[in-house]
Amino acid sequence: MAISWGMLVNLFILATLWGSAFPGIKLGLTGLSAGNLTLLRFTVASLCFALFLLVTRKRLLPDRRDLPYFFLVGFLGITVYHLALNYGQRFVSAGAASLIIATAPAITAVVAFFLLNDRLSLLGWSGILLSFTGVALIVLGDGGALSLNPFALLILLSALVTAFYTVLQKPLLRRYEAVEVTAFSTWAGTLPLLVFAPGLVADAADAGRTALLAAVYIGVFPAAVAYAQFSYAISRLPVTLATSFLYAVPVFSLLFAWLLLGEVPSALMLVGGAVALSGIVVVGYAKGRAARRAHAVAEPEGV
Repeated sequence: MAISWGMLVNLFILATLWGSAFPGIKLGLTGLSAGNLTLLRFTVASLCFALFLLVTRKRLLPDRRDLPYFFLVGFLGITVYHLALNYGQRFVSAGAASLIIATAPAITAVVAFFLLNDRLSLLGWSGILLSFTGVALIVLGDGGALSLNPFALLILLSALVTAFYTVLQKPLLRRYEAVEVTAFSTWAGTLPLLVFAPGLVADAADAGRTALLAAVYIGVFPAAVAYAQFSYAISRLPVTLATSFLYAVPVFSLLFAWLLLGEVPSALMLVGGAVALSGIVVVGYAKGRAARRAHAVAEPEGV
């Protein structure tokens, strides 16, 4: 499937913004708890979406019948994903977190196999196995010591739920615009985070300027802007094709983590990242080859 230049630019900006989110989270955690950082980030994002929908005169509420589905999508993609990511990043480097999250396309392929009957060949399953081998190396190499970091399992949980978030959006995108799906799921996912509201004001008052600015930044750009871009991408492209472009996210994350945090990844982490991303490329190749074969079978003779 050919991708337009406009979509390629969209995916490039998306990868850059999401790459900047991981060091941004680290900076936010210097002054805010993981729960309060998550709540503040998505309060900012929710306000951005409300303002945008009001200005553009788009619908402000989904149909009543879709409310439970939006709550499910928001709970997985916002509440669970970001709480697990933020609690995990307290003890996992920004670069390692981004490399683990980068396996989401491989996990998405597995989820799509079960939920969308999106078949995988033996080569595709081999790529998934390769990706998870890379994750194991990343986890062992994070921090420069050959030891298991259990908090990396929280990051892996984030990668798992974002795969469900991606696949479950598909039916909604047939009835709503991409920005509406993102806005409604963000609002739904922010509501459970209000459990942290009683401590937010005191936490924010004690946080430094850097932490607060980081929280606002990741709320506006990697959250509001980038999530809307992602929904737009998967509304126009097959899920596995759209997510396969996200392997560029760790490149930007490692760069920003080096510039902003002084993080230097270990050799084992880099090897693990290369292995994980190679697995994703294999999955993408397998999916592309299967699609070409299906098209060739479906195409009438003589055409």
